[in-house]
Amino acid sequence: MTYKNGQALTILITGGCGFIGSALIRFILGFTNHSVINIDKLTYAANPQSLKMINKSERYHFIEGDICNGTLLTEVFNRFQPDAVMHLAAETHVDRSISGPAEFIQTNIVGTYQLLEASRQFYNGLSSDKARQFRFHHISTDEVFGDLPDTGYFNEQSAYSPSSPYSASKASSDHLVKAWHRTYGLPTLISYCSNNYGPYQHPEKLIPLTITRALAGKIIPIYGNGQQVRDWLYVDDHVEALITILTLGNVGETYTVGGNNEQTNIQVVASICQQLTQLVPNHQLASSNGFSSLIQHITDRPGHDRRYAIDASKLTTTLHWTPKHNFSDGLRQTVQWYLAHYQ
Repeated sequence: MTYKNGQALTILITGGCGFIGSALIRFILGFTNHSVINIDKLTYAANPQSLKMINKSERYHFIEGDICNGTLLTEVFNRFQPDAVMHLAAETHVDRSISGPAEFIQTNIVGTYQLLEASRQFYNGLSSDKARQFRFHHISTDEVFGDLPDTGYFNEQSAYSPSSPYSASKASSDHLVKAWHRTYGLPTLISYCSNNYGPYQHPEKLIPLTITRALAGKIIPIYGNGQQVRDWLYVDDHVEALITILTLGNVGETYTVGGNNEQTNIQVVASICQQLTQLVPNHQLASSNGFSSLIQHITDRPGHDRRYAIDASKLTTTLHWTPKHNFSDGLRQTVQWYLAHYQ
């Protein structure tokens, strides 16, 4: 997959050692002829092992650094002369944002501001041909829209109504990106994704948390009644959508990316327990699906959104992307990966 004019790109990716960022880089280097510059602060959520297989690629360069450092960003732009930016670096865990919102404000808002300013300065110095090609793709989340009732879907026209410090900080960064496009003419794109899952995800997230705790025979916590609904998107489907949006999307537009896989949290956990029973029959808890006995309902977290669901028809109709994984197959692949890497 190449750019509209067939040219290979140099893409600056922020947060490339994170879950989605590393999957994106593996996809780019494995299935396109683009080059990648990865800048990552290497926080607790980063996993450099997720990129171990491509570290020696001539099309890959890694820079350890903080996107809040404007001087560093300017140096990176001047040195590598990227054709595009894909901005994924963010603090993302809702519980952590509730207990300590300051880092979310700093990284997600201030960091995005610094990246936008460095991009704008670089963009303003480009030749007309290079400027026409340049793109700033901001990767956001459906959580900025708040939650939904039992029916309906988020789409590109949905109103912002964030519930947590995390989603509020992401909403703030979205507004900055839109302002930099309208006020300064920076050629931006924004995409909103539903809940991602797949290999290399940090074990604080629901699916890997459930897998690892079940295998260890530890309690699997479920917030409230577990009836919160999420639309689950396999990470490889998401990153293919991201490249499609970057290379084929229209400047100034937004795109929602979903997996068409609505599941309640309790359904997800129950499915994992069932699959573990089948995949590790010799485990002491495998008999009669004993993994389910570890499920424990706990006090719901403040401001917990009830339901997310995405209408991705714009992306499907205009850019011809559709997810390839249904939830059952994607979850099984994910469970098998964690069994191979975390036992």
